[in-house]
Amino acid sequence: MATLSHDMTLDILRCLSVNDLLRFKCVSKFWCSWIEDPYFIKLHLAYSLKTNTNRCLIVRYCKYQFLSVNYDSPKTTRRLKQPLGEQKKEIQILGSCNGLLAVEDDDGRILLWNPPTRRYQVLPSTEIDFQSPPIRCSSSTYYGFGYDPVSDDYKLVRIVQLLGAKGEYFHSEAKVYSLRSNSWRRIKDFCFYLISYGQLGFLANNVLHLLAFKTPESSKRDLVGFDLRSEEFSLVELPDFCLDENIYFDVKAVGGYLCLSATYWELGDIVADVWIMKEYGVKESWVKLMSSTQPDLLLCSPSEVPLAFSKNGDKVLFRCKLNRDKRDSLVWYDLGSKRIEEVGVRGVPIVYDVDLYVESLVPLNQKPPR
Repeated sequence: MATLSHDMTLDILRCLSVNDLLRFKCVSKFWCSWIEDPYFIKLHLAYSLKTNTNRCLIVRYCKYQFLSVNYDSPKTTRRLKQPLGEQKKEIQILGSCNGLLAVEDDDGRILLWNPPTRRYQVLPSTEIDFQSPPIRCSSSTYYGFGYDPVSDDYKLVRIVQLLGAKGEYFHSEAKVYSLRSNSWRRIKDFCFYLISYGQLGFLANNVLHLLAFKTPESSKRDLVGFDLRSEEFSLVELPDFCLDENIYFDVKAVGGYLCLSATYWELGDIVADVWIMKEYGVKESWVKLMSSTQPDLLLCSPSEVPLAFSKNGDKVLFRCKLNRDKRDSLVWYDLGSKRIEEVGVRGVPIVYDVDLYVESLVPLNQKPPR
């Protein structure tokens, strides 16, 4: 019986799930070395991103419990163990990129975590460089997590802002953590005011994005991008209709595109539109993906943005509250037929936070306790 070549073996292995690959590491020392090789890890991740495979949702509920939800067939859920063991610590997800989650526990520790491999890395702490002013201020902290392909590095951006009660004081500090150097460093300050409900940065085209105001008194939000390669902030143009004060909108990243949801009244109906930017940075490339007046898509936040596209791109995944029992549900919206189909995932709690996730073998240093 002829044996497969090394390249043919890698070509087969790259199509497998992370859980299968972790089991196959026990086949032999050769297989283990192949699967742990940095070249194969990047090969496997690139294939997953290109083919929309190894995708799942990370569901956080009761503040410290996590589920991995496969929303494609078969529809299964898997409970995840916390990176530091089974302590019942509240954990907040700060960002997700290429199979790594940036999380913060209730002790203020920040970790990078790969749930399938159970590897994690505790980030070094970093102080806030500016001192609190004598006047009374509110403090807000924002994070964004992503990958810089130029330096082959994962970066976590932290922005801390102080604002006086009457707007008489404003100060902002921005720092970047590098996984490659395992250290923080100060970067050019962020000169926009971020809204106070803890909005996180979202990643598209290797750029982290946040909706922000130019001043605390401003009523117009701008989309600000932080390029992880150049580490510079810049404005990203929104469609002209976003200037209308009667339209509520929000922007996220879906399927690698910037995705904008807009909700407004029209002839007595509430209309929800979804737009995507087909060519990054080109204002004229914003195109309307869908428009709906269906109540099932309007009972969550008015700024509800799709979570993901289906593998062939003909459906978009939403989280909604269905009329019959008001529980959070996952639904597919068919772009062609405009029909809504509930995703039959068992074991998902009534109320939860959800993040899109692509499983990978991207390595981290520390192993979980047994």
